[in-house]
Amino acid sequence: MLIILCIALLLTAGQCMDDQSFVTKNVHPGEDVTLTCSRRSNLSGLLFWIRVVAGNLPEVLGATYTFDHATVNKTPRITTKQGTGTFVLHIIQTQLNDTAFYYCKEVIELKTTQWNITFLRVKGPEPDIPVVIQELPSAPIYPGDSVTLQCSVLSDLQKNTCPEDVYWFRAGMNETYPSVIYVHRSSGDECERQSDVYSPRKCVYNFSKNKISSSDSGNYYCAVATCGHIIFGNGAKLNIESNGFFAIYTSSDLQIVFLLCVVLAISLMVIALLSYMINKKAYNVSNGNQISFILIYT
Repeated sequence: MLIILCIALLLTAGQCMDDQSFVTKNVHPGEDVTLTCSRRSNLSGLLFWIRVVAGNLPEVLGATYTFDHATVNKTPRITTKQGTGTFVLHIIQTQLNDTAFYYCKEVIELKTTQWNITFLRVKGPEPDIPVVIQELPSAPIYPGDSVTLQCSVLSDLQKNTCPEDVYWFRAGMNETYPSVIYVHRSSGDECERQSDVYSPRKCVYNFSKNKISSSDSGNYYCAVATCGHIIFGNGAKLNIESNGFFAIYTSSDLQIVFLLCVVLAISLMVIALLSYMINKKAYNVSNGNQISFILIYT
């Protein structure tokens, strides 16, 4: 009955995040784990231990009152109970699927507070994860040049039998998030042949771009998807050098500037011609008026 009431309160109560803490706890499979949160026994309310696994709804592991009460919630491996001024969660013989967020929730007069948020990570044997290294071109890069970025993937030749897909991302100078610009499906031809079977395998993936411009500046990343893992490289920042005033313009920009200069020159010539014609006409009119005045006077 208490559990039903607890769930109803969880669904209807407002939440606040007062005085919360966050910790990470790493354990190995088979180890026992104990998590505790403070219990304000002078108040009348409810306490919950809740587990959140990515992709699943929150799971209530146990509940009790804030005041002293001999409530014990027990499953084969998980126990929750009151301690002196605490509410204790105890997990025995942890398993890999116990990896999750755990937190203690207090509900008093429909006010909800989260306490002691803990990310519990149960670490099993580490798989062979490749190492990704990115290399930058050593020479300066100018507009109009061609550039090749290199991504080297080092992995254990004996253990790594998974196919590799390499993704290239680019984050521009004014962009918040990177975008995928190229996907490389591995064919095996990118990998060096090793005479020693115990030597690490090295696969080199290249991304080339021709006639680059200043708009191609930014951070480039390669990411390798293999064996259920995605490993990002360290990133390479591509700076496009300026080799003069016109280096900041693309070829299309220069064409537009050239056309504008031609139009401006023609406009100046037309203005000069019109000015000359107007001045000449004014001069002729002025001379005609002077001759008429002399004839009338005489």
